[in-house]
Amino acid sequence: MSAETYLLYLAAVAVFFATPPDTSQLLIIANSMKHGLRRSMWVIAGDLSANVIQMTAAAFGLAAVIATSAAAFDLIKWLGVAYLIWIGLCMILSKGGARRGQADAAAHPARLFRLGLVTSMTNPFAVVFFAALFPQFIAIDAPILPQLLILGATYLIVDGTTLLLWGWAGDRVAARFAQRSMAAINRVCGGLMIGAAVLLGLKDITPHR
Repeated sequence: MSAETYLLYLAAVAVFFATPPDTSQLLIIANSMKHGLRRSMWVIAGDLSANVIQMTAAAFGLAAVIATSAAAFDLIKWLGVAYLIWIGLCMILSKGGARRGQADAAAHPARLFRLGLVTSMTNPFAVVFFAALFPQFIAIDAPILPQLLILGATYLIVDGTTLLLWGWAGDRVAARFAQRSMAAINRVCGGLMIGAAVLLGLKDITPHR
């Protein structure tokens, strides 16, 4: 892979993340508002871990299976939609609590990591996206594995940085609310989670039938 090709790939990924917030970004905004950025980094870790799994699946051809099976694609997508709606409703109906996770079981690191992992894993578009993106920048006359590692690592760095920025923004916004406004924060965060579910539900590709 030439330096020019790598820079083109980096620009393409940067432009992709410069678009309005998607499902993962709404997820980190909501959790940073509710639990603070430091704890919500576990959500980012879960999301990026799912990306690693999805990249590996794409490299081994799972994307082709998903793209040719409408039933599998729809099942994965709607499980993700239902999961996000459930989390959002739980936030809306919660009675407040300490913003940064004191005495809040939902802020446990394992639970936040699982939230990021499951939400990202139930997004079947990611595997198809990686399978479509990577071949455009791979030189077939050079070893494939090192190129995949470079492309994957670059994506994770840009994605992680973007999520951190969105999380920091959510954290700063919530910090301006007084403790008495925790119920309002919960409603906003729950609304963001449901909004993420709507975005996932509206996404569509046309698998071959």
